[in-house]
Amino acid sequence: MSTLVVCVDRNDDIGRKTGLTMPVAGWEAVRSLVTEVGLADPEDSSVNCLLESLRVARDLRDGDEETVVAVISGTAETRVGADRAVAAQMDQLVEEYDPDSAVVVIDSAEDERLVPIVESRVQVDAVDRVVVRQARDIESTYYLLKQFLADEELRQTVLVPTGIALIAFPILLILTGPAIATSAITTVIGLFVLYKGLAIGDYLRDLPAQARDALYSGRVSIVTYVVGAGLSLIGVFAGALKVSSPPFTGTEGYLMPVMGFVYEGVPWIAVAALAASTGRLLDEAIRNERVRNSYLNLPFGVLAVGLVVRGFSAYFLQSQGFVAPVVVPHVEIGQTSLPKFALEPGARLAVYVVLGVFVSLVGVRITSYVSDTTFEEEIPE
Repeated sequence: MSTLVVCVDRNDDIGRKTGLTMPVAGWEAVRSLVTEVGLADPEDSSVNCLLESLRVARDLRDGDEETVVAVISGTAETRVGADRAVAAQMDQLVEEYDPDSAVVVIDSAEDERLVPIVESRVQVDAVDRVVVRQARDIESTYYLLKQFLADEELRQTVLVPTGIALIAFPILLILTGPAIATSAITTVIGLFVLYKGLAIGDYLRDLPAQARDALYSGRVSIVTYVVGAGLSLIGVFAGALKVSSPPFTGTEGYLMPVMGFVYEGVPWIAVAALAASTGRLLDEAIRNERVRNSYLNLPFGVLAVGLVVRGFSAYFLQSQGFVAPVVVPHVEIGQTSLPKFALEPGARLAVYVVLGVFVSLVGVRITSYVSDTTFEEEIPE
């Protein structure tokens, strides 16, 4: 009875650090591989996984079993490619050694996902997962802390904000009280976490270069972005004027002033977004022969969202008497006569929602037509 003891490395840490072609099979070859990996990275858990594979093979050999120890790894960039590489290496080992069973040695949950691939090629008798015992004494803690303090990026990311917060908190506590001090520190920490989590620093760092490239390349979007920013400022200014004048002055609560701000400012902001997205669409059309569907859908989507948001704000404001209802004038078409009437808040909201859905459907239809036309042009006759 022959048994294949196989060490599985899905992330290809072993192959990447040693530069060897996988699979590696044979007692001496794997023992030499342990030295190569240990010299490349002594802290890598793969060293322990390789040693465990050798130990298992030795124990089986001492029990009068014919054993072959081997190492396979996912030598590819993608997950699917790595799994296929492991399957191909396993096929190679089975073809060469024809084992009756296998013992899989792994050191992580990531590697354990490859066990079904091995099982589909040969019977798996056991799965040996290596767990490295970590030292928990004071010396190890001091060593880890020293490594942490030696990393400049970690110091700037963790220690500097923590130090500023510890200095600012007692000052705010004395000047403003515990509630405001706690709120201010929590807000600043939250903003910092969002700043780091959303990589806003990287975006701001690249923004001057992107703006310079846009100016030098003559992009239309740089002009439409400026127009959009100006229209957005007008929208904010118009919304602020709306809520600072009667009937919003002296209103209790914040809901109606917020709805008034949205009602007055959303049209300007929607037009600003429409201008910016149109400029982006023109840039894409100038640079490329085919415009992506996302750029075609964006202007219609912005207009549709603007209509729906204005409709909801108008519903709340008209319900509370802050804006007058829309009056439809008397209309006569031939023998048909439509008397003058005012739209109720619900009917007004329905009109806005229907218009938003209609604009969105028009955008989808135009995008589909342009995509089909472009596809037909690309097909050779």
